[in-house]
Amino acid sequence: MKILVCITHVPDTTSKIQFTDNNTKFDKNGVQFIIGPYDDYALARAVELKEQLGASLTVLNVGEAETEPTLRKALAIGADDAIRVNSFPKDSLFVAKQIAAIARQNNYDLILMGRESIDFNGGMVHGMVGELLGLPSVSPVMKLEIEGEKVKMAREIEGGKEDVEATLPLIAGCQEPIAEWKIPNMRGIMSARTKPLVVVEPTSDNVATDVFSFVLPPAKGAVKLVDKDNVGELVRLLKNEAKVL
Repeated sequence: MKILVCITHVPDTTSKIQFTDNNTKFDKNGVQFIIGPYDDYALARAVELKEQLGASLTVLNVGEAETEPTLRKALAIGADDAIRVNSFPKDSLFVAKQIAAIARQNNYDLILMGRESIDFNGGMVHGMVGELLGLPSVSPVMKLEIEGEKVKMAREIEGGKEDVEATLPLIAGCQEPIAEWKIPNMRGIMSARTKPLVVVEPTSDNVATDVFSFVLPPAKGAVKLVDKDNVGELVRLLKNEAKVL
């Protein structure tokens, strides 16, 4: 069995986000990058399946050379090899096309990725890859078990969850609690240095969207504290200032 896990290289959730060049480019100075948290869940479940089924596990990232430490971390966690598509991830469709091209070449049985990246939060790539490959795509998956060629999943829906069954090959966008994040140990870190990391060129540079500018969310307003016994003042503030009454 062959498993592919697609990972993103995203700013740590505690990073302070700024833009440069008249708000047209993300300022990477001083920003620490990590594996996307949802991708971390996908990778953790893939490592478990690898150990359970004796599968091979490949990680893939669409990114420039700066993303290789992120791929090495995934190798340290348990992936067997890595592929980097040598291009900035310009938009969701561009990324999906690169993933689909790699998948066609290698005939993976299972393609896992996070439900969305935490930088653009598009949540579209898994569906696009499924369409490009003609494969079923299920998201957000919070439980995944494999029995022969059958995959049993639990998917989050509004107000509850839905049990889904499909056959391999398929694509799944993952989220918690599909598995617990795994921390690389020293043995994994050392072995990751010698595991294969292949760099390939993108299929094309064509993109369907253009970014004109980025805008930061508005700053949070000041907090007003009201004494617990002063209910009248609280009502006045909610009515006249917050305008929620």
